[in-house]
Amino acid sequence: MTTEYAKAREVAEQARETEWTRPSFGKQLFLGDFQLDLVYPARRLAEEEIKKGDDFLRALRAFLQEKVDSSLIERTAVIPDEVVKGLAAIGAFGMTTEEEYGGLGLSHLYYCRALALVTSCSPALSALLSAHQSIGVPQPLRLFGTPEQKRRFLPRCARGEISAFLLTEPDVGSDPARLSTTAVRDGDAYVINGVKLWTTNGVVADLLVVMARTGAKISAFVVEADSPGITVEHRNQFMGLRGIENGVTRFHQVRVPVENLIGREGQGLKIALTTLNTGRLSLPATCVGAAKWATKIAREWGCERVQWGRPVGRHEAIARKVAFIAATAYALESVVDLASRMADDERNDIRIEAALAKLYSTEMAWRLMDELVQMRGGRGYETAESLHARGERGVPAEQMLRDLRINRIFEGSTEIMHLLIAREAVDAHLSVAGELVDPKAGLRAKGRAATRAGAFYARWLPSLVTGPGQVPTSYAEFGPLAQHLRFVERTSRKLARSTFYGMSRWQARLEHKQGFLSRIVDIGAELFAITAVCVRAQEDSAEHGRKPYELADTFCHQARQRAEALFDRLWDNTDAEDVRLARRVLDGRYTFMENGIVDPSLEGPWIASQRTGPSMFDDVHRRIG
Repeated sequence: MTTEYAKAREVAEQARETEWTRPSFGKQLFLGDFQLDLVYPARRLAEEEIKKGDDFLRALRAFLQEKVDSSLIERTAVIPDEVVKGLAAIGAFGMTTEEEYGGLGLSHLYYCRALALVTSCSPALSALLSAHQSIGVPQPLRLFGTPEQKRRFLPRCARGEISAFLLTEPDVGSDPARLSTTAVRDGDAYVINGVKLWTTNGVVADLLVVMARTGAKISAFVVEADSPGITVEHRNQFMGLRGIENGVTRFHQVRVPVENLIGREGQGLKIALTTLNTGRLSLPATCVGAAKWATKIAREWGCERVQWGRPVGRHEAIARKVAFIAATAYALESVVDLASRMADDERNDIRIEAALAKLYSTEMAWRLMDELVQMRGGRGYETAESLHARGERGVPAEQMLRDLRINRIFEGSTEIMHLLIAREAVDAHLSVAGELVDPKAGLRAKGRAATRAGAFYARWLPSLVTGPGQVPTSYAEFGPLAQHLRFVERTSRKLARSTFYGMSRWQARLEHKQGFLSRIVDIGAELFAITAVCVRAQEDSAEHGRKPYELADTFCHQARQRAEALFDRLWDNTDAEDVRLARRVLDGRYTFMENGIVDPSLEGPWIASQRTGPSMFDDVHRRIG
């Protein structure tokens, strides 16, 4: 067990970007160094980029309003071919692709705004577009592809040939060390064998990015979806996103030309993680679209529904929900706006900010939509089709809740995101003191580490005592929001001290204290969100006056309370008791509790077998006609 864990950890560690060649707001935030100048003032796009983005958003909005029947997609669980072809015609499949390859060359900011707009109409459509561009063929080729690969594949992707990303396997989720799909060199080709699960877009894809093991390491390939030996064995069905084309794909003796290798052999996981640094912004963008829609519905329903003599939105119990929905929607848009502009600016390393945006947006959007369903009462639980059939407005609140649920799992589950961000947050400590707690390190290495650590902490720890957050006039240009930025500055130092205390207390065992690390990350996420909200409100006030300040101030107070509660739970929690009880549950100690029930699960193994060889199923792969 220990050996397998160490192996998995080593694989993940080798795939990390270990260098910090550019500044990182997120990294410094976790070190107690609040560098506001890295995010404010945020870069403004050039006028031509703004015009190009606005023109596309207008065309996209018109298409969605005139050509897309979102209820039809939900009812039939299929996106009509004419919708896909129509999106291709306006350039939606080439939003991120450079103009020289036939794409639109939109900025990250406008790409995210487009995904938010699409999500408000149909989350299944935004999943199609984001899977194609954020993790499918275009993004890894833009970052790691050869000039020849870009010329061959990017124009096809921009025209509307659909791409998919294939990493997950029946027995492989967040642990790539278990990957079993292989790619063996045979002359001028690699021969791929294996099975891939949850291949979003895979059922209708023309091009695939496939991760496969080449010897001891993992490599990435561009694969033609109609290659001999590829079978789409099953189209999966889910709780939400009913229109997505997600399946199981088998590879049997599939020959892929050597020139289709992306990057070098063994770079596959690094390519995947680097692609996700900016690709992860697509899911927060979809959360923004859903959250802004929820704000509209909450406002309208809060005024329309009357109970006990006044609109429900005027009752405190519901007013609190309306305030949470509106303030959080503004915050989510602020987070995506800031992270996108940082990605466009390219001055900063945004791996932590993108991960925080993904983690925070997906969690908060789910909570926000759950509150909307609760606010709508029975109508929130009823489907839009049913509501409309009996003569009421068909508000798809329950569908939006179902559709949002997967975002807490897609592209790194919440639990994995906590660990990923925590690893980056303590990177500076591990760089100087890692060998002190490494059981494999010898005495000489530990001695060198002790010297480095002593010098680092002698400089660093005193910097955590005082800062601008304790000066009442700091950040005065932010007016009424200055108090919240002072809170962020003070709290970032408190967060850094807490992290240090945790490392001192648990040392090498810290990586197993996942409850502690998760709370550290969640506090950092709240601080990043407060910063983003203040930055955006300051800019928005030029056009909207005090209105943005009002939204931002309420959100910041809500976020500060959440952060303070998380600090309390760093040291006062039930983590140890929970782990002890869980072990006993898993050991079967309490099976008596399971008496008196009937399990409706269908028979079958928990994990599908990893049988190799030719497919035994009909191919359900289809092309958009």
